[in-house]
Amino acid sequence: MNQLLFEGRSLVGIVSSVIRQDDLRVAYSRLDWERMFRLADFHKVSNIVYLGILGKGDSLPDKWRDRFFERYQEALLFGENCKEQVKEILTWLDMREISCTVLTYEYIRDFYKIPEMAYNNALQILLDEENYFYAKGYLIDLGYEIDQNYKGMGERMNKVSGISVMLYTQLPFRTAKYIKNMTRLLETAINKEPYHYIRMLPPESEFIYRMAGAAYRYVMDELTLREVLDLLHFHIIWRDELHHEAVKKNLADFQIEDLAGKILRISYMWFGDKKDNYFQNQLDDMSVYDVLEDRLLTKGIINHESDEQALRLQSIIERDIEKERKQENRELRREKWEKKKEQAMKKVRWAFPDYHYMSSIYPSLEKTPALLPVFWVVRGVRLMLRVFTK
Repeated sequence: MNQLLFEGRSLVGIVSSVIRQDDLRVAYSRLDWERMFRLADFHKVSNIVYLGILGKGDSLPDKWRDRFFERYQEALLFGENCKEQVKEILTWLDMREISCTVLTYEYIRDFYKIPEMAYNNALQILLDEENYFYAKGYLIDLGYEIDQNYKGMGERMNKVSGISVMLYTQLPFRTAKYIKNMTRLLETAINKEPYHYIRMLPPESEFIYRMAGAAYRYVMDELTLREVLDLLHFHIIWRDELHHEAVKKNLADFQIEDLAGKILRISYMWFGDKKDNYFQNQLDDMSVYDVLEDRLLTKGIINHESDEQALRLQSIIERDIEKERKQENRELRREKWEKKKEQAMKKVRWAFPDYHYMSSIYPSLEKTPALLPVFWVVRGVRLMLRVFTK
């Protein structure tokens, strides 16, 4: 078996055994724990893996056991502080009448049976440009620093022992269809008590947002096991209250209803309760899920994509990225041309100064402005003589 797939499936097995609280045999001694840590860190499940390796004796080096423990401690500390920090930030925004939409926040932690299995989920806020800079300045005053820049869309800000905050001025998606449907989805956001200017998505809209986001990040090879886990927990909590036909129709507007459905289904296959019969129909062809699993677990290194919706979305995104790249290249060429033009004009202005400058050097020019070209020649000859007589 490909080593990447072996490690990826082992990671799913460890996380699944902890989530389901059952016993799963994993060949711990065969794993490269440095690579496993990096893979678990990418998928944001290192704190869960720590719970899975407890009591495994000498199965892994102390160095990597300690690294997993650090992630577990971070999750514990985050759980103690996150609610108050989120409340502090949202209260500050509300008191200053800064209108914004909260896309996701930490409450998904409450859906995990064991709180420390949850992740340090970021507070994601969408604001207009003016309020964006107010909010960013406030976070900087609190000790936050820019951790990542999303070009033209926003930034992620972090601080030691603090929550992660993502500030957006534009939704982090490409393609006209995605932006149009996401914008329409955000129109369903409502004011959340006790706030007056803070809007949040109702459960059905948030579920659609999460599903569409998962499908988008899947074709970008950025989808993580944590996002799949959060999607599962969110669906389990709200599925009896969702209008499933409306959800499917909305996802069809994105043209990802089948792809998103596969991601939700594989979340149940990996991490769901085996006694949960939500997906009652048996699958005739499991190969499509093998393709999805291979791509997700190897971050796109193994890619035999066959889903038509995934291929179409990926093609549109790549086309948009290429269009943006060409536009940036045109802008760079234009800037270079402007710079060369400016440098050339400086040389021309130096060689042929304007009337006011020349009349300050040659006062007689004031009486005969028409002789400006003659004085340019005089000045040029004087400069040349000065060079040659040195």
